[in-house]
Amino acid sequence: MNQLTPAKQAQIFNCLAEGCSVRSTARLVDVSINAVMRTFIKLGIACSDYQDKTFRNLKCKRLQCDEIWAFVGCKEKNVTAEKKAKGEGSIWTWTALDADTKLVPCWFVGTRDAGAAYHFIHDLADRLSSRVQLTTDGHKAYLSAVEDAFGSQIDYAMLNKIYGKPDESPEHRYSPAQCMGAKKALISGNPDFKHTSTSYAERQNLNLRMNNRRFTRLTNAFSKKAENHEYAVAITMMHHNFCRIHKTLRCTPAMEAGIANHVWEASEVIALLNCATAKAA
Repeated sequence: MNQLTPAKQAQIFNCLAEGCSVRSTARLVDVSINAVMRTFIKLGIACSDYQDKTFRNLKCKRLQCDEIWAFVGCKEKNVTAEKKAKGEGSIWTWTALDADTKLVPCWFVGTRDAGAAYHFIHDLADRLSSRVQLTTDGHKAYLSAVEDAFGSQIDYAMLNKIYGKPDESPEHRYSPAQCMGAKKALISGNPDFKHTSTSYAERQNLNLRMNNRRFTRLTNAFSKKAENHEYAVAITMMHHNFCRIHKTLRCTPAMEAGIANHVWEASEVIALLNCATAKAA
């Protein structure tokens, strides 16, 4: 089996991180689809492992959490019991965002139930070095998960948005209902209501939908396997945290958080991949 050069692998990473599909990446880089998929899987594992090990003892002060929907294989209404057992249907990506550095220290791909919330929030708590202020939306699964993971050692507020009746006219079919207002609720500690917001997390979810082809609506680019969806998210987060300069920060989130001292090139990400391959051998 021919091994792609690091330069070709770096091109694949850049294409995937900029929202190209697997097939368009194969055409742009001039390699086979199978070669792209092999590199994609290895990249997903390497990016996930590196960020999991690196994002520890973080000095975050204000965190925002949100969830973003996608689907694997087919939409929920078309899922059979057999397909459900394979992980097909609706899939949710839980994300945490540091409001100050724009770092995404933690995410979880799975369902949108209490079990997923428990796993996600406990993973987030294990990465922090000090007390933080946390803001989530009104999803009730957060309540028990945050209490179990943090106890009273957190300043936690919920932001419940109030929406009007959705406009069902054809021209507004895919537009969200109008937000009529928001209600802030103190859950634990002493959160500063001035910073009780999920706007940054919601904007990051838009970035994820724009930069990850598998989240694009009304196309056939959706993930066919749940594990491939996880790999795609890990690659997108790696690019966001280490490679892309944030417009307002003028550096990458990892640099702002003190984790990196320069903007990563694609070749440095590929070095992680090849290093992992060498260790496995």
